[in-house]
Amino acid sequence: MLDALIWDVDGTLAETERDGHRLAFNQAFTHLGLSWQWDPPRYGELLRVAGGRERLLADMDRHPDAPTAPAEREALARQLHRVKNECYAEIVRQGGIGPRPGVWRLLDEATAAGVRLAIATTTSRSNVDALLGGWFGPAWRERFDVVVCGEDVLRKKPDPEVYERALSALALGPSQALAVEDSAPGLRAATAAGLPVLLTPSVYFPDVGALAAGNPTPVRMTEHLDAAPAVRLVDLQAWFAPLGDVPR
Repeated sequence: MLDALIWDVDGTLAETERDGHRLAFNQAFTHLGLSWQWDPPRYGELLRVAGGRERLLADMDRHPDAPTAPAEREALARQLHRVKNECYAEIVRQGGIGPRPGVWRLLDEATAAGVRLAIATTTSRSNVDALLGGWFGPAWRERFDVVVCGEDVLRKKPDPEVYERALSALALGPSQALAVEDSAPGLRAATAAGLPVLLTPSVYFPDVGALAAGNPTPVRMTEHLDAAPAVRLVDLQAWFAPLGDVPR
């Protein structure tokens, strides 16, 4: 029986990387007087690094005006990340990031059917609050039984910790829940936790479906949740039903 849908956020609920995070990083660079800018291809490369602060640190070797001392680099990365999150929240407030097609319908169907909703992301809590608070209002947490964010884990995706923590908080085993993901790190994290996955590739991870072959747990692919035939909760429940009977 499908008891819960556990959602990733960036690229899954919304195309936040394309429509929000990259733009916000570039605004932060400008606010701090830096000439750095991340174009779409470079940002796509940096998404191989999990975490915004970590991406900033990984990129600093390319910039001769970046600090050389590790402590100074860390301080600059933290400052940039704080300003970037403020810029991201403003983009959301201005209505710049909407849900991916079919997301809202599937959330509503799950709620109506008593299927619990959870968030398992390694983005920051402030970013999640900005996005979902912008969509659902200040009481957005009431829609989700569990929310696990980057501050709640020691290791980011592709490590399974965020999914393991979500399952523990839900008091469910991996045979009772389905992860919804868009990326290679997310797919690896979910399957390492033993979860079956609904995989909906995003703009920055269009070829992630190639990893589904030989996956240790079942994966259902869809271009997006409104792709013909549209993904409905009843379809997921029918697909999931025999999976819950198979030990994993």
